[in-house]
Amino acid sequence: MASKACHNCSSVLLPFLIPRFCLQNISKRGIKSISTPRPNRFNHGQNLPLLQSTTAAALERKRFTTPLRTGALGTKKGMTAMYDPETGRRFPCTVVQMDRVQVVAHKTRQRNGYFAVQVGSGWKHPSNVTRPLLGHYAEHKVSPKRHLVEFKVQDENGLLGIGETIGASWFQEGQYVDARANSRGMGFAGGMKRHGFHGQPASHGVSLTHRSMGSAGQSQGGGSRVYPGKKMPGRMGGEQVTTQNVKVVKVDDEKGLVVLYGSIAGPDGCLVKLSDAIKKPWPDIPTNILEAQPALDPARTTARA
Repeated sequence: MASKACHNCSSVLLPFLIPRFCLQNISKRGIKSISTPRPNRFNHGQNLPLLQSTTAAALERKRFTTPLRTGALGTKKGMTAMYDPETGRRFPCTVVQMDRVQVVAHKTRQRNGYFAVQVGSGWKHPSNVTRPLLGHYAEHKVSPKRHLVEFKVQDENGLLGIGETIGASWFQEGQYVDARANSRGMGFAGGMKRHGFHGQPASHGVSLTHRSMGSAGQSQGGGSRVYPGKKMPGRMGGEQVTTQNVKVVKVDDEKGLVVLYGSIAGPDGCLVKLSDAIKKPWPDIPTNILEAQPALDPARTTARA
């Protein structure tokens, strides 16, 4: 860039002594691009979308698959069979009993980052409960529970009042639920039983290794190691299994029984977590416990009196 002094400034002054505002910049010819600059595709500038790596964005993505209301806890009592009155077909079903299920606490987005309902079931002697957990129950004026589980909900509308009891009528006949329970532990099992391997040939070329898993990895080219997650013999069962889209066949609120179609994971006496199925349309759910309780029969009320 070349510069010259304006006529107001003395020509006797040296260039570096001339005030900057008196200098007039004269542009010189330089290299000019022959192509129009392309718009930058990277994340800078105006009119940008909101960041999708925040906690609020994560909750919004999970909103569609988060139930509108809390679930419930039950105990698997066993399996039985029922008959369809229309077709006369006999089908298997599982009986789940709900025992003193109560709302213990809330998790809110302002304090915890998400909305959830803490639900407890059963009863436990105070001497068998740790003091921090005993103080947690005393703060919310709820008796000590045998089991304590959280159920996430979409928003604050799914938060039930602390201390409210959830009965079997919380679920409706004909709706679909997701049943979660720990599967029956089967101990140490081989590859054929645990992962369904076909095993080795049963006749020629195999000596006493018909049920072995075979090679576990390469000796060259693959790092001379066993890849993480390789299916091998090991402990089988004892993991949480979710059975989705289980139909509720019958509900007995007086006895606290929920009868489910088919089988679910876990042995008799295990804890079962029931919640509305996320892959089915949401049922016409009640907004509170009073709407979930069935109306009393006048004749039954008179008989009890």
